This record gives sequence, C-alpha cells and structure tokens, in this order.
Amino acid sequence: MTAAPSSTPFSTCDFCDEHKGDMSGSFRVLPPVFQSFGGVAAFAGPVSTVKCHEDNTQVKAAVESPGEGRVLVVDGGGSLRRALVGGNLAAAAARNGWAGLVVDGCVRDVAELNAAAVGLRALGLMPLPTERRGEGQRDVAVQIQGVWVWPGDWLYADADGIVVSTQPLAA
Repeated sequence: MTAAPSSTPFSTCDFCDEHKGDMSGSFRVLPPVFQSFGGVAAFAGPVSTVKCHEDNTQVKAAVESPGEGRVLVVDGGGSLRRALVGGNLAAAAARNGWAGLVVDGCVRDVAELNAAAVGLRALGLMPLPTERRGEGQRDVAVQIQGVWVWPGDWLYADADGIVVSTQPLAA
C-alpha cells in the first residue's frame, strides 16, 4: 500500500468506513476533542512522538529537526495549564518539513499558528508558556486521550477527525 501524503486528498470518514470492523487495534480513532489550528486543514504522515508535561523542551528539539513529512504527536497529558506549542515552534515545524502536529494539551499565539504552513490540532488555547526544564521523552509510545500511538504509526487528520493506523492507508 502507498501512503497518502498530506498533499493527496483523503477522508477520515472513508477510512473509518473501510476499517469499522477492525478489532485488531491496528486502526484507531482519536476522540473528537481537538480543535484545528495551523494553516493546513488536512495533513498526514508517519508519526514521531514527544511525551512531556508542561515542559516543551523536547517539542522544540523535535520541530527544529528535519520533519521529512512526519506528524509530531505530543502527549502533554491533556494539561490545560501551559501552552506546549506557540507561533515560533509552529513556524519552525513548517520550515523544517513537518506535515503537522497533534498536541494533547494547549497551544498559543493563534494568529501566528493560523499563518504557519503546517497542520495543527490541540485541545485549546492557553497564553501561558511552559517552563523549559529539559524534561520529556522522544519517540516513545504515548497515550492520547486514551488511544495508544506509537512512533512509526501513520496519522491522518482532516475536518472530520483524526485516525491512526499501523500501516499507511490508501486514499
């Protein structure tokens, strides 16, 4: 199967129709709690992960590295107290070739986020930045709103939702 890069149209609804009977766990749907930010409405790619709590040191390191069309999934533990991504990090993600970011936490600088050429989903907006303490982990299994996501999975996000698969899905 070939991947559906973020520039190829796809439908998460169609993916769900195709995989609705999949009980293997290889196809997962994230809960509908994420808001859309960023200048790209739909995005897809292989997953890279960051696990952190109110410290975006590892998020910054990730988006400043080559994205190569990947999607950064950030397990912020669902915290609504600090923003893990702001305008500068969204711009860095776009500049470095990340297809998108999914943040189980908050973001800030909404005007800058919307101007960045990257897809972005997050729980909400919070103007408070994080304290950088050098904590967090990269490319580990994360649980996003109760759904496990592993590095190397494929994530697809569009206006209808976010799905994750162990294999690339054909559009």
